[in-house]
Amino acid sequence: MAIDCPHVDQIQPVEPRTPAGCEECLQSGSRWVHLRLCLSCGHVGCCDSSPNRHASAHARETGHPIVRSFQPGEEWRWCYVDETFV
Repeated sequence: MAIDCPHVDQIQPVEPRTPAGCEECLQSGSRWVHLRLCLSCGHVGCCDSSPNRHASAHARETGHPIVRSFQPGEEWRWCYVDETFV
């Protein structure tokens, strides 16, 4: 269930910086489970079910709160700050 989130104003029109996979995993040769797209800057990171959890690490390091699933056919968005779908 989605709630009103004060962070939706930080959503920007973004292009994925690495459409082929998680930026950091591609650089290190690591594997990922699912991908998340940062809606502030276009960073593509792996989900928290992945070994390295790069999407949530990016959110903590940058303060960028909202991602959307970067999986084909999925349209949901998540706010790391409020820990809810938006």
